[in-house]
Amino acid sequence: MTRPVSSLLPMQYSDEVAAAKARGAPIVALESTIITHGMPYPGNLEMARSVETIIRDNGAVPATIAVIEGVLHIGLEAAQLEALAQTKGAMKVSRADMAFAIAERRTGATTVAATMIGAARAGIRVFATGGIGGVHRGAEETFDISADLEELARTGVIVVCAGPKAILDIPKTLEVLETRGVPVVTYDSAIFPAFWSRDSGLKSPLTLNSPAAIANFQTVRDQLGVDGGMLIANPVPQADEIPREEMEIYITRALDNAERDEIAGKAVTPYLLDSLFHLTDGRSLKTNIALVENNARLAAEIAVAMVA
Repeated sequence: MTRPVSSLLPMQYSDEVAAAKARGAPIVALESTIITHGMPYPGNLEMARSVETIIRDNGAVPATIAVIEGVLHIGLEAAQLEALAQTKGAMKVSRADMAFAIAERRTGATTVAATMIGAARAGIRVFATGGIGGVHRGAEETFDISADLEELARTGVIVVCAGPKAILDIPKTLEVLETRGVPVVTYDSAIFPAFWSRDSGLKSPLTLNSPAAIANFQTVRDQLGVDGGMLIANPVPQADEIPREEMEIYITRALDNAERDEIAGKAVTPYLLDSLFHLTDGRSLKTNIALVENNARLAAEIAVAMVA
């Protein structure tokens, strides 16, 4: 059973998350688009359960965030998670339409931006995901820039990812983050990662080598009164990566296919990810799962360090 939080905003904590908040335990937020839009059932459910288990095994409590029939859920009960994994036609909600989904009593899976909003509303400071959105290639003509970057600039949540999705323009994404004052920290590496690959070819703006150091960095930001989030780029484990040179060949082909099929807007990213799945014979998805699990582990360690 979930518990109502506010008579104003229809929002509920799962029993596990409510108990964790009551005792001041570390909590890690998780997005839900990776469940509804990332892979088919039952693989999506197995992945979601695995990520939650990793967070628990590393001393924190998972809080998968989603809008279900107009209610913002902070943490899902087992039956809710399984039902969401089988839901067809769930909205993919971001800052612009999250309130719409709640107001219209719709079911929506949260993107990075929407998950950050939900986490901040619930007082959760750490969020694990796969990769963030960013500046799309050709954005100088299309103006296609993810709302994730603006959310990082305004919402005080630490986002642990494997870097921006490599289908994006990573140098321009880093430029926007710098302009918006978002700290970009690569964990235990001086090289900035590129989602499926450990090396984007770019030097990391900042590097920290322990969860405690990341937690301390955030503490000092709080003491200074600096608003906004922090991006932690966690390179995919070497055994699971697809090297950048190889991956770029597949990405170029996928982008050509998207242009041929006149794919635009929110449809671009899922189209490209599906194309890459087929072009790599499923390797991109295996790497995606591995990096999400790796990020969940680090996020739990950071969350624990923040309450130590």
